[in-house]
Amino acid sequence: MRIDVVVKVGGSLFDLPDLGTRLADWLRGLKTPNVLLVPGGGRSADLVRDWDRQLQLGEETSHWLALRALTFNAHFLASLLSGSRVIKNPDDSGSGLIPILDMCAWATMLDRLPDQLPHTWDVTSDSLAAQVAILGKASQLILLKSVPLPEGIDWREAARQGIVDPFFPQAISKAPANLTICVVSFR
Repeated sequence: MRIDVVVKVGGSLFDLPDLGTRLADWLRGLKTPNVLLVPGGGRSADLVRDWDRQLQLGEETSHWLALRALTFNAHFLASLLSGSRVIKNPDDSGSGLIPILDMCAWATMLDRLPDQLPHTWDVTSDSLAAQVAILGKASQLILLKSVPLPEGIDWREAARQGIVDPFFPQAISKAPANLTICVVSFR
């Protein structure tokens, strides 16, 4: 199936009591049914960060634990969003249900490629979603967040301000010119 739009659903939104219905309504407003959702890390990834600080797990171990947290979040998001299902590969998205990507399964598959993302805390679901959009040849990447992107700032400044992860500007440097990227404040 062709993916037109990759939507990263920020983990900071997971505490919205009406997230499932709001997201379903918002997705219906998109002009394409070819959407792939990528879950954010939110509190699950923050727990891994805390453990890393407390126990010095190291970035490699923390990377894979955080990806497993994203798998948990994918299933959590699927429980909120009627008509969705968790998939392991974007190629599995052609079932008529809204696909939510299991980021750990996908990252494990991609980890064999030479051009993988670094296994550091500078890479979060923002950069992972960018990689999904680029490799999936999507025409649009939408980052649903709790904060807006101030008008007139570039992605480097957005990373400096903590709106996107520190690696994001580098992750999108490989994007084709036709990939549009935007931040939507969902609060």
